[in-house]
Amino acid sequence: MLESLRQKLLSGKQLRVKFGIDPTGKKIHIGRASVFWKLRAFQELGHKIVLIIGDFTAQIGDPSDKLSKRPMLSKEQVQENLKDYKNQIGKILDLSKVEFVYNGQWLEKLGFQEISELAEGFSVQQMTARRNFKERFDKSEEVSLREFMYPLMQGYDSVAVKADVEIGGADQLFNLKAGRVIQKHYGQSEQDIMTLKMLAGTDGRKMSTSWGNVITIADEPDDMFGKVMSARDDLILDYFLLCTDAAAAEIEKIKSEMAAGKNPRDIKLDLAEKIVARYHGDKKSKTAHENFLSVFKSGNLPENIKEVKVKTGELLMDIVSREKLVSSKSDFRRLIAEGAVSNAETKEKITDPFFKITNDLTIRIGPLRFLKIII
Repeated sequence: MLESLRQKLLSGKQLRVKFGIDPTGKKIHIGRASVFWKLRAFQELGHKIVLIIGDFTAQIGDPSDKLSKRPMLSKEQVQENLKDYKNQIGKILDLSKVEFVYNGQWLEKLGFQEISELAEGFSVQQMTARRNFKERFDKSEEVSLREFMYPLMQGYDSVAVKADVEIGGADQLFNLKAGRVIQKHYGQSEQDIMTLKMLAGTDGRKMSTSWGNVITIADEPDDMFGKVMSARDDLILDYFLLCTDAAAAEIEKIKSEMAAGKNPRDIKLDLAEKIVARYHGDKKSKTAHENFLSVFKSGNLPENIKEVKVKTGELLMDIVSREKLVSSKSDFRRLIAEGAVSNAETKEKITDPFFKITNDLTIRIGPLRFLKIII
């Protein structure tokens, strides 16, 4: 496939480069964004980006790299999630040159006859050999038949848009290969595929909104900067590789500096500035850098902290969830357990996940999230 892709790129032909994204959440994180930056490179070379919004497949749920069964989403949830997708994607791609399609247009029309024909190209042995399925089988955890069907749907997408190339994360390899099988079934030329290294979340686990370890391209500059600074030191090189346009020589230099004992914090300051600049521009990135140093290093409280009026006895967990300072209540409990929640003025940590508000209080969560609570 590598040689085939090379020949296609050298042919001078405009390629149809496919990428599919399921709107399972409202915000696109920088791990997913690394694929969009690769799509931008193809776009700048003059190729056609075909972006499939998985309004149908998001309801089914991609099992790739999932260690438990993903719940089905309703059409209403999917439509709510994808409302801002074009605005976020527009931070990276030239939308006027993107072909947007929704896979519900064709997947909703497939009948049992055609689905049975597609399924004939795959075996139960192939499905059960997938790492995530095998681990769940070994633990006697449930695997739904609909999860077996997902690669067929993603593969059929390639037929519907006549893809020459499909790009995805490394966890998508099985699904990308399924596209080749199904294209061959329909007499189409088989797409070449390209996978990108997966980006870990700030805590080293898979980047997941439910774990609260994500950095999204919709984050405000200060929040984005602070989240990068909170990432584990052993992730620095991967973040430079996947989230910035740093050249290979620069990354090797950084690797050498880290080996020689340079303070990882100083390297992360440069990393955070580069990532924020990518989505918000140099001016806002430099301001976020200054704000971080003022708050984190000097201990100053930021100006213009958001204020919210509450009732006496309200749970802090409910307030910060409602004000979107955390992604969920479980995220708040995790942050409490990690000692990341405190009284911003006294610096005293809050350790009770069911902490009640009894007086005015300024809360700090992590490096740069603040909220002034007034009774």
